[in-house]
Amino acid sequence: MALVYEKMIRPLLFRMEPEQAHDRGRTALMTLSSLPTLCKLFRAYNLVREDKPVKLFGLEFPNRVGLAAGMDKDGEFPRAIEALGFGHVEVGTVTPESQPGNPRPRLFRYPEYNALVNRMGFNNRGSEVMLNALAKHYPKGKRGVPVGVNIGKAKTTPLDKAVDDYIACFRKLADQADYFTVNISSPNTAGLRDLQSEAYLRDLLATLRGENKSHAKKLGRPAHPLLLKIAPDLSFKEIDVILEVLLDLKYDGIIATNTTIQRPNGFPGSETGGLSGGAFIRKRSTDVINYIYKSTSGKLPIVGVGGIDSPEAAGEKVDAGASLIQLYTGWVYRGPFFARTLAKALKAKGEDWI
Repeated sequence: MALVYEKMIRPLLFRMEPEQAHDRGRTALMTLSSLPTLCKLFRAYNLVREDKPVKLFGLEFPNRVGLAAGMDKDGEFPRAIEALGFGHVEVGTVTPESQPGNPRPRLFRYPEYNALVNRMGFNNRGSEVMLNALAKHYPKGKRGVPVGVNIGKAKTTPLDKAVDDYIACFRKLADQADYFTVNISSPNTAGLRDLQSEAYLRDLLATLRGENKSHAKKLGRPAHPLLLKIAPDLSFKEIDVILEVLLDLKYDGIIATNTTIQRPNGFPGSETGGLSGGAFIRKRSTDVINYIYKSTSGKLPIVGVGGIDSPEAAGEKVDAGASLIQLYTGWVYRGPFFARTLAKALKAKGEDWI
């Protein structure tokens, strides 16, 4: 199937403008999601289960491979993602209200690097739309895999009011999220990465943690797991500050990493935005994962993201200290059944990474 995709289907998709191809893929995934019998058949073939579920922050994952935020921005097709073999799916990034994102063109392919550059800018239809989509198409309590909700700041919200956006998204989506990811690391919303500095970070994360605990107490149930997604462009000193805050506030995990604003030597073109996929981000994200793992003595669960386009790349992330991995660009280049390939490879290694 991988060969069919790479030799026949991908060339057709790559003749389209990148965002047009993305929209075609979105339509196909929404169609699959609307066909429960077909989803069930696909899931029976694709969903690789570890001998024992991967247990992290109070959740169970059938395998270590997840879909990163950015593909399903509005929570429209997580059922299809499960059917294609993913052990979890992260939807979003979502903002409180709908926003169009940055002007097109804003997505660019670099096949010679197995890479993409995007400057999407959190285009999404808002938290209310996501709530309704998840409740209708993949409601909590009737899921085969966990759903994380990646939350962000609206483009027009000033940094000193950013916490209000994260709280608004949390409140709106708490009943449908299995965990939340706080996205402060996209390079495509002006000033967003400033929230990674201690001047903003501690207040933001502490306020969100307080809201989470209050919500859980009111409903008489455990608090939601909270994760933070960081950029690969931070120095190790800056990462140390973030880790101190996360450990102090008892956050449940970290996602390493988002896209990079750096470029490898000789990279063609001058499009701005975040680079994902390929060897350059693969190495940097793996180095960050390993640094976090060693700095925290493995106490902070890590979700590894960046340049995963082969079983070897997936293995590197787990070897470096990641408990789970997530795909985006590798899935675009390797095809719809790539999650199954990776989950089988990681399962085969099994005890080597425990």
